Amino acid sequence: MRTILPAAAALAILVCGPAHAAEHVVSQKGKAFSVKRLNVNQGDNVKFINDDPFAHNIFSLSDVKSFDLGSYGQGLSKSVVMDKAGTVEVECAVHPDMKLVIEVKK
Repeated sequence: MRTILPAAAALAILVCGPAHAAEHVVSQKGKAFSVKRLNVNQGDNVKFINDDPFAHNIFSLSDVKSFDLGSYGQGLSKSVVMDKAGTVEVECAVHPDMKLVIEVKK
């Protein structure tokens, strides 16, 4: 049996269909990010996992995405959705040599 959707329903599915946002994992180990640069799409999630035996505090003051994940210890993670296109510079407030650049594309 074949089902035919009304035109309005078909259009709604095309326009409002499920988003395909990806999750990108960035580890923190040895007072460093696992990558120096990361390319993501707008709407993607970046998950920061602390694999060090001490706390990190990941933040960004970038105009594109300003955030502060607060301090969190070993084995814990925090996430950020990159909702605007552009360059996001990420650092650790505890370890100022930890730097990461995230390029967010539309």
